[in-house]
Amino acid sequence: MFWLSLLFAIGFALIHYFSGNLIHVRETPRSRFLSLAGGVAVAYVFLHLLPELNEYQEQLEGHLEDGLFASVENHILVVSMIGLAAFYGLERLATQMSRRGSGSVFWIHMALFVFYNFSIGYVLAESAFDNAWTMTLYFFALGIHFITVDQGLRHHHKAMYDREGRLLLSLSVLAGWGVGAFSALDELTLSIIVAFLAGGIILNVMKEELPEERDSSFRAFAVGLVGYSLLLLAI
Repeated sequence: MFWLSLLFAIGFALIHYFSGNLIHVRETPRSRFLSLAGGVAVAYVFLHLLPELNEYQEQLEGHLEDGLFASVENHILVVSMIGLAAFYGLERLATQMSRRGSGSVFWIHMALFVFYNFSIGYVLAESAFDNAWTMTLYFFALGIHFITVDQGLRHHHKAMYDREGRLLLSLSVLAGWGVGAFSALDELTLSIIVAFLAGGIILNVMKEELPEERDSSFRAFAVGLVGYSLLLLAI
C-alpha cells in the first residue's frame, strides 16, 4: 500500500495548506463541522489507536524486563499519558508567553505541531494497516482533525500562520511519511510514537471542544462520535 500511503500523505499536506479555503468555519458559536470533527477524532483514538496499543504493549514489555519502568503495568498507556501531559504543558507555556507578548510563542506552537504532524505521517507509512479501508479511515479521521488544528493555530497566530506555519506543517507530515517509508525503525519506536500521538490527539480535541467560550455543539460532536464509532465497528 505504498502508493496509497503516499497519496494520503500528500492529501494531509494539502489539507493543512488549504484548510482555510476548504470550508467556512466560525469560532463562536463553534462551527458544527469542527465539533463533528472532534467527535470523529475521539472515536478513532478510543476504538482504533488505543486498542492497537495493546499489541504494542507486548513488544514494549520485551524491552523493559529490567529497571524501574519494568515494574509499571500498562507501560504503553503510560507513554500515552506522557504524550498528553507533554502537549498540555507546552500549550500552557505558549499561553503564558502569549500573555507576556513574547514573539517566540509562534515557534513553540510550530515545534509542537511539527512533531505532531511528523508522527502522523510516520505512522501512516510505517503502521501495518490491515487493508486499504483501515488506512482510509486513518486518513479520514486525522484529515478532518487537521482542519480543527489549523483553525486553532490560525486563531492564535493569524497571518503569521498562513504565511509560514501552514507550510511548515504540510512539509512535516510529508517528512514523517518519508522517514516511515524509507527507513527501518524498530517496532518499539513505532509503538512509542503511536502511544505518544494518541495522548496528543486526545488533548488537542479536548482543548478545542471543552472551553465554555467555544459554545461547541454537543449534538454535532455526538453525531461524529457515534457515526464514526459505528463505521469502525462495522469494518
